[in-house]
Amino acid sequence: MWSFLHKLASPKWFYEIGGMMLPWLTALSVLLLCTGTVWGLLFAPPDYQQGNSYRIIYMHVPSSILAQSSYMIMAVVGAIGLIWKIKLADVGMKCCAPIGASLAFLSIATGAIWGKPTWGTWWVWDARLTSMLILLFLFMGIIALRSAMEDKEAAGKACAILGLVGMVNIPIIKFSVEWWKTLHQPSSIKLTEESTVAPEMLLPLLVMVLGFYCFFFTTWIMRMRTEILARELRTQWVRDETRIGARKRARVESIMKF
Repeated sequence: MWSFLHKLASPKWFYEIGGMMLPWLTALSVLLLCTGTVWGLLFAPPDYQQGNSYRIIYMHVPSSILAQSSYMIMAVVGAIGLIWKIKLADVGMKCCAPIGASLAFLSIATGAIWGKPTWGTWWVWDARLTSMLILLFLFMGIIALRSAMEDKEAAGKACAILGLVGMVNIPIIKFSVEWWKTLHQPSSIKLTEESTVAPEMLLPLLVMVLGFYCFFFTTWIMRMRTEILARELRTQWVRDETRIGARKRARVESIMKF
């Protein structure tokens, strides 16, 4: 196990293993997302209070969960880079931030769309909403900080530190509805207790959450492989990989001509 993890920390090994995983993750994410979307939008019953407007949860809830998960993954990867000086960790953190920012933005946008018919307003300075907005700003801050610093090593350390400091916001997002009076409803999906969502509504939601996780890892691996090629451009293995890729493209093009 430790030998595998040690090899996985190598850019070359990660590039190869990631390439083998990508087709499976891509197919699984497409299958889960399509299944969950059709199931949730067409076959799940309407809510007895909100009617069909509740169906936006099939986008809002998974994006909210993944925004927080991606930040935690980014912070952990950043900590690994700080402690063990693994250069692949900096690659992972850099590639994770834009994905997490997109998910946080999607969570806020879909929440606003749901809030208009439910609360009568697009936005309130609710504890949950405000802490999610702070999460988006943290992602954007990490992206901006890296872009503003020319020294890549110093930028990686600064981003890792900011990512770890920002972890304080994650429990605030999670428990804000319990700590303060808030318009946002408490979590309906519970691990230790019975969920308050009807099974016929919960199952497609869980499928969408799994689909979002697969989509996240698919996108993350794709971005990391691209970043690895850019950073390792002068190494022999990247030159060999590029040469092999050019041969494959030439072979496909020759087949297409016939």
